[in-house]
Amino acid sequence: GNLATAVSDLDLITASGDLIHLSRKNDGETFSGAVVGLGALGIITKVTLDVQPAYMMRQYVYLNMPLDQVKEHFEAIETSAYSVSLFTDWRNKNVNEVWIKSRMEDGQAFKPAPEFFGAKAAARNFHPIAALSAENCTEQMGVPGPWYERLPHFRMGFTPSAGKELQSEYFVPRQHAVEAILAVERLHEQVSPRLLITEIRTIAADDLWMSPCYRQPCVTIHFTWKPDWPAVRRLLPVIEKELAPFKARPHWGKLFTMPPTELRSRYEKLPEFIRLSKSYDPSGKFRNEFLNTNIFGA
Repeated sequence: GNLATAVSDLDLITASGDLIHLSRKNDGETFSGAVVGLGALGIITKVTLDVQPAYMMRQYVYLNMPLDQVKEHFEAIETSAYSVSLFTDWRNKNVNEVWIKSRMEDGQAFKPAPEFFGAKAAARNFHPIAALSAENCTEQMGVPGPWYERLPHFRMGFTPSAGKELQSEYFVPRQHAVEAILAVERLHEQVSPRLLITEIRTIAADDLWMSPCYRQPCVTIHFTWKPDWPAVRRLLPVIEKELAPFKARPHWGKLFTMPPTELRSRYEKLPEFIRLSKSYDPSGKFRNEFLNTNIFGA
């Protein structure tokens, strides 16, 4: 699931100055509403996370997967390992790179081969943006390493992605994955010139009210844009229109232009979330323009 699903307890200070403790075990629906709280409930001062024993991983990269393979075999590709990411610039009906991350002790561990659904095994380390140096990236080529040095794409202490960039990301119900990918591909002539890279990946469903994955497993289509906000701002409504039939939800912390009424309609628990936030912050002390526009409709 998304990172917030690891939260088991949290402490927050409300607008009245009260310190509140919430836990998954004891607070049920209130906890589910508070974890992805968007800053509307109060100031979070402590978070407790679920942990598990450390584990080792291997990472492999494959190059140039035909988009037709994604169309025909998306589920087989995405379920082939613990984590699979598809990187594309939407040119030539092609996935530039496939990053496969496999847990070594897993009985279903990925078994590397020279070819993977039409993509060829890389002979060296790669950056998701192929023109950039792989020095910033975590070790590939099947070299074993601890989970915290394989699950991230980029090494600790190094610049992630391109560094100077803009980002957008849309969550689509997993059953519409291929349709959504093909919808974006139809926009390649508009998207590619503005883009550094797109990453496509899957995320499990959760029960967090304001999570884009609330009660639905998702595919996410992430765009790393060149730092040209006027051009990106013109393009985002075009992408959002293409993804509208699939009820796409934008990432809360990345760029989007979706009208607030449309955005609010995508969250079935929004009325409950508004009531919850008002119970903790009745005067709206922690609200800002983003929350007033997109959540409260003010």
